[in-house]
Amino acid sequence: MRVIAGKARSMPLRTVKGMDVRPTTDRTKETLFNILMPYIPGCRFLDLYAGSGSIGIEALSRGASCAVFVEKDRKTQELILENLEFTKLTEGATLIRGDVNSVLGRLGSEKFDVIFMDPPFNHGLEKETLGILSGLDILEEDGLIVVEASPKTDFSYLDELGFEKFKERRYGMSQHIFLKKRRG
Repeated sequence: MRVIAGKARSMPLRTVKGMDVRPTTDRTKETLFNILMPYIPGCRFLDLYAGSGSIGIEALSRGASCAVFVEKDRKTQELILENLEFTKLTEGATLIRGDVNSVLGRLGSEKFDVIFMDPPFNHGLEKETLGILSGLDILEEDGLIVVEASPKTDFSYLDELGFEKFKERRYGMSQHIFLKKRRG
């Protein structure tokens, strides 16, 4: 796994080994950031269920003004810090240690242009986290939320939470769902 583009281009990133970890492949990450590119320069990026931090690090490398990483696992928290240090992208980076759904309410008045979330698959965390996000005012008016999930994940509840899906990309064992808050 590596940084695809920007200041830290081609720098390798470490990841935790194991069955519970699904690092986003370079090809998937490249497709994701081709879609996100208009949002990235100068944006405030929130990386939920951050894992190795590769998505937030990619955003910083491509010009995000800041990235906040939320991760509860201690090993992966240390890995995020190591990857940030190695890529020299610590400026503008903040690691918040804790469970995503507990941390969200503590973000206060912070607002983000892009919120990326990649929870463990098949645990229903997408719906739970999106439910919390729907009640918070942390997404900028023209901001977007990207959810990485299993292709089998049901998103039929989005409308009742006040979100609209405007794009979807499938990659075999995963998909990205692009959401905006419904206006009015």
